Amino acid sequence: MLIGPVNYAGQGDQWARALERSGSVSAQNYVHSDNNPLGYPSTFTLSWRTAEHSREWQQGLVRALADNYTHVLIEACMPILGGMYRGDIPRQVALLQDRGLKVGIIAHGNEVRLPSAHLAREPWSQFRDGVWESVDVIEPVAAANLRLIERLGLPTFVSTAGLLEDIPQANFLGVIVDTEHWSNETPLLTRERPRVVHAPTNPKLKGTTELAPIARKLHDEGLIEYVEIEGIAHDEMPAVVAGADIVLDQFRVGDYGVAACETMAAGRVVLAHVSEQVRSEVERHAGFPLPIPETTLDTIEGVLRDIVTRRDHYRAVASRGPEFVRALHNGEFSRSVLMRHFLEA
Repeated sequence: MLIGPVNYAGQGDQWARALERSGSVSAQNYVHSDNNPLGYPSTFTLSWRTAEHSREWQQGLVRALADNYTHVLIEACMPILGGMYRGDIPRQVALLQDRGLKVGIIAHGNEVRLPSAHLAREPWSQFRDGVWESVDVIEPVAAANLRLIERLGLPTFVSTAGLLEDIPQANFLGVIVDTEHWSNETPLLTRERPRVVHAPTNPKLKGTTELAPIARKLHDEGLIEYVEIEGIAHDEMPAVVAGADIVLDQFRVGDYGVAACETMAAGRVVLAHVSEQVRSEVERHAGFPLPIPETTLDTIEGVLRDIVTRRDHYRAVASRGPEFVRALHNGEFSRSVLMRHFLEA
C-alpha cells in the first residue's frame, strides 16, 4: 500500500509503519518536501515541483503502483499523482482503478472542516470574529473537497473524531504516537507551583491570545509556573513535556490530536476543549472516557485553580492517559480500522 502525499505530523508514515507491524502488509508513504518542513520520517520524499511537472515521474509512479501495489490512500484531497491530468483527482483515481488498485481517502483537518458548520456548533470556533482571516478562502475549498469525497464514494477515513461531523460516512482512524518515546517516570504535581506549559505552534487554533493572559496572571500570583515553548525541535519535546505538570493544548477546534496524545502518553495533565461528539466517539472505541478534563477559554482559570487544590484527583486523571493512548493511538487501533474497512474489505 502507498499513502501520500502530505504526511502531516508524520501520520502517513505512522499509519504505514503500523500496517507493516501486522506482518501481512507492505506499506510505504511519500511526501512533498515542501509539506514536511519539520522533517518527519517518510519512505520517499520529493519536491512538489517534480511531482507537479515531471511527466516521467508521474508515469513511473503509475507503472510502479500497477506492478507492485494493491492499495493507495490519498491524504487531504491532494492529488496522489502530482500534476498528472492537471491534478484532477477523479481522473487520477479512475486511472489507478483501471490498473487494478483499490483507492481510499484520509482526511486530516481544515481541508474538509467546513467553517460555516463549525461556527454553528462551536462557540469558540477559530472561524469566529476574524480569528482566522482566510475563512472566505477555506469555506469554498472545504465545500469542494466534501463534494469530491461524496462524488468518489471511496472508503474514507478521518484522522480525528471531530471530522466525522463533516464526513459522517467516514471511519475514525486515529492519529498514532510512539508511546515508549513519550513515557516517563517523572512525579506529577509535586511542586508547590505546578509547571504549566503551552506550545503555541498555531496560536489561532490553540487560543493562545485568550489563554496566555490568564495563565500569566496566575503565574504572577504565585499559583503556577507558566512556560511558553517556542522554537523547540520535536525530538526535544518529550523532555519538555516530562518536565511539565499541565500542558495547555487547544481550545477552539473542539477536537484533540497528536500533541494531546503525546501529553497523555507522558502521563501529564492535558487541558483542552473537546466536544461531546468527540468524547462520545472515542469512548465508544476505547471503552472508557477521554482523560482530558473539559476546559474552555471561559473556564481555564477555574480549572487551573482546581488542579492546584485537588492534586490527587488530577493525578488519577493523568494516570489514565497512557492507557487511553495504548487503546486508540499506538497504531493497533488504526491498523485494525484499515484492515477491516479497506485492506480486507
